[in-house]
Amino acid sequence: MKLLYGVISLLLTPLYLLTACWSAPQDSRGEIARQTGLDLSGGEEISCYDTHSGNGDGISCIVWQFPDDRVLEQVEQDARWEPLPLDETEQTLAYGISGDWGSMGPYLTDEEGKALLPQVEEGYSLLLDRHQEAKEGEDRAQILERYSFNLTLALYDSGTNTLYFCEMDT
Repeated sequence: MKLLYGVISLLLTPLYLLTACWSAPQDSRGEIARQTGLDLSGGEEISCYDTHSGNGDGISCIVWQFPDDRVLEQVEQDARWEPLPLDETEQTLAYGISGDWGSMGPYLTDEEGKALLPQVEEGYSLLLDRHQEAKEGEDRAQILERYSFNLTLALYDSGTNTLYFCEMDT
């Protein structure tokens, strides 16, 4: 009987792995809309970088392009979105900062340490602290003092009608 179970397991394991590898990718539109409050209809996902593993840790950056400024109008009406330039915490996460004391960041990078976000000169940012220790009204600098990160940083480039949506989970 043990031999039969072993044979069945050996036959089903490859089938399970194929199913897991070939499953349809999660639709990013719904999750981005939920977190940012934006209607992404009419836009097109033009790139997706994701290192999230089975345990949920990783970094992702999804880029959406829009043919007009309809999303800009939504961003401007949502008080959570702030006009650029980025504050120090956002700057550190996206591009890194340096001074006489040394340097810190960037955190939103690919496997080679290259920043995932381009320099956006004109637009808006949205930083969402999804960490379990996050408190309403807490100073954003607290994010960088934690041992782990669960956050979303979204940038809307109003010059190119492009949305950059990045998540970091550690």
